Amino acid sequence: MSSWFSDLAQQYIDGEWRPGSGSWDIIDFNPYDGEKLASITIATVDEVDQAYRAAARAQREWAEAGAFARQAVLEKALRLVEEREAEIAEVIVAETGGTRGKAAFELHLAKQMLREAVGVATRPEGRIVPSPADGKENRLYRVPVGVVGVISPFNVPFFLSLKSVAPALALGNGVVLKPHQDTPVTGGTLLAKIFEDAGLPAGVLNVVVTDIAEIGDAFIEHPVPKVISFTGSDKVGRHVATVCASHFKRTVLEMGGNSALVVLDDADIDYAVDAAVFSRYVHQGQVCMAANRVLVDRSVAEEFTEKFVARVKGLKAGDPRDPETVIGPVINSSQAESITGVVEQAVAEGATALVRGTTRENLVEPSVLTDVPADSSLLRQEVFGPVAFLVPFDGEEEAVRLVNDTPYGLSGAVHTADVERGVRFAQRIDTGMFHVNDGTVHDEPQVPFGGEKSSGVGRLNGESTVDAFTSLKWISVQHVRSRFPF
Repeated sequence: MSSWFSDLAQQYIDGEWRPGSGSWDIIDFNPYDGEKLASITIATVDEVDQAYRAAARAQREWAEAGAFARQAVLEKALRLVEEREAEIAEVIVAETGGTRGKAAFELHLAKQMLREAVGVATRPEGRIVPSPADGKENRLYRVPVGVVGVISPFNVPFFLSLKSVAPALALGNGVVLKPHQDTPVTGGTLLAKIFEDAGLPAGVLNVVVTDIAEIGDAFIEHPVPKVISFTGSDKVGRHVATVCASHFKRTVLEMGGNSALVVLDDADIDYAVDAAVFSRYVHQGQVCMAANRVLVDRSVAEEFTEKFVARVKGLKAGDPRDPETVIGPVINSSQAESITGVVEQAVAEGATALVRGTTRENLVEPSVLTDVPADSSLLRQEVFGPVAFLVPFDGEEEAVRLVNDTPYGLSGAVHTADVERGVRFAQRIDTGMFHVNDGTVHDEPQVPFGGEKSSGVGRLNGESTVDAFTSLKWISVQHVRSRFPF
């Protein structure tokens, strides 16, 4: 595995592996033990330009190769991921701090996404639209946007990079990918290696490992990309949206969440506990769809709380390489300090810590808090770590109000014995996605994925991906002579 980090610790531009020419290096650390995995000299503004220019040059021929030629490359990429699955899992564990279970889950999603991308290649269809003019034929063509810039996050980097990169390639676009600096291999150069080995022509996919301290807004301001696909925090996403709007670029923004899992008075409590524990603590809570808030009807709150707390106390925190570990490290010390600060703030505001985990370097043990004041800002923000807020409510009306009382609207779940009651509840929640009798963390490659409010703009997956990474072009054909007014 170590050779993967040394071999892939470079820029990938126009089919060439080469060091960046920046004046400093990004150091890639294992977040659990601090081991230095790789050192990558950053890309400069000039290299970002080279990557985009390469993508623009290669894109037209890639598009003209046709959907079936593109499918063949994506099918080969899928086979390579399947063949190298064990090695890729080791890289995910080492670089992200994810457990083996999380790595398996991420790879499962990645393979599903590649299979969907194979199908997406042949999905764009043209149309003939009637015209009020005599002898006119209106043709609508679906065409690639050209070049897509992709910015991916650190939490599920392999899958979330593929989520944009694979369908964008399938639809005939060139791509420049900028992975998060904490996961440059898993979220970036590993994909470049897989697609290179799958036979993707040079220049179609480029990966630049860099930092805004070096390049500023050059990645999103560059004139070549027509679409920027960003996954990350709403604060950064807001800036990306502002800059792109000023340059007339389209954006797909998949941002943060403050999801709630709701337990109604007729829920299966044991099952709801299972769903809530997974929804809050999967990958240390570093998931945009994670259930920050667990809302429980007061009539069942005592039973739920007792069972939930018992389950959380049994979650093993430690080395993510240990198959028994459920809670591994968060990505870096800044995240660890921020999460610890959330617990301290809540307790200072009057919350009760039913479980209060300790923090040892990047390893943050799970916490469960209740009695958080109703006006606390903590209940309305995203907490990207293993901290659950238990909130009792009295009846559905209050539950709906509490769930919607947040700037975010990504995911959520409700548990009830009456499925249609659950659906009616879900319809009243201001989110892009909501699940009845399940967890809050789901992503299926054929179903539109995205949020409302500060959780994002646009959708990915399935037909939504076609809308995101293609444009409609109108070509009219006049079969008889037109009559002009002058």
